Amino acid sequence: MHSLSLRTVKVLGAPRSPLQLLLRAMLCWGFLAALLGSVPRTAQAVEDYLLSPGDVIKIVVFKNPDLSTDAQISETGTISYPLIGTVVLKGLTLSGAERKIAQMLRDGGFVMNPQVNILLTLGVGNQVDVLGEVNKPGRYSIESGGGKLTGVLAEAGGIAPTGSDVVIVTGKRNGQPFRKEVDVVALSQSGNGGDDLELKGGDTLFVNHAPMFYIYGQVQRPGGYRVEKDMTVIQAIADGGGITGKGTTRGIVLRRKDGSGKVKESKVTLDSEIHDQDVLYVKESMF
Repeated sequence: MHSLSLRTVKVLGAPRSPLQLLLRAMLCWGFLAALLGSVPRTAQAVEDYLLSPGDVIKIVVFKNPDLSTDAQISETGTISYPLIGTVVLKGLTLSGAERKIAQMLRDGGFVMNPQVNILLTLGVGNQVDVLGEVNKPGRYSIESGGGKLTGVLAEAGGIAPTGSDVVIVTGKRNGQPFRKEVDVVALSQSGNGGDDLELKGGDTLFVNHAPMFYIYGQVQRPGGYRVEKDMTVIQAIADGGGITGKGTTRGIVLRRKDGSGKVKESKVTLDSEIHDQDVLYVKESMF
């Protein structure tokens, strides 16, 4: 069972609506576990794994205990093995490595009919890095996450309350740079495990800070809040607890950075859209 805490709906203040709370809740471990269940760990996945530098393997030669050993593949893709010396294993499958070592033992006249078995103890090349606004950043095995983005995200404890809904995945596919942005809220709404991104060894998952807006002046709870999708000024005011008895919705001032980074001030209506890093000032009523 994979454990994932419910994502906090707001950094400050109450949730905007029961619907939003439901959408956030769909990111919990139940949804992720359901997706994980559709992608079981298989022996074929291990068999197809290509050995990489940093991997740790256990080599066993039947009836030859002196030739059984644990080894870590070096940065050059090799191991040092008794009797036969340096063996290049980088890029081989486990069965391919077994055949190679057996052949070298046979060709060297050390064992007449060697039966070699190799166990992958630690597959570094089958791991991904999870960084940014997650509850437990670190390196995780693809297999432990069922091979999918949501599974590995669950292993990392889920997105932190300060994290964005979008996970940025970078790596390589067919030798070419790969980058994809995945909206996990949209993924949860679809409920389709087939939309979940399949990860590859060496991928990096990054969760940025959630977009934020700031509101002050004549509101009940001034401060910083998450920018929700298609959010308007009236919704932003609601997040701030509403206007005080001294406040007015007329002449609300918006401060926003333009393309050059300069802050520009303008008046907005209640239907105006909120952007990341917007600052709203609610004036005091003159009457």
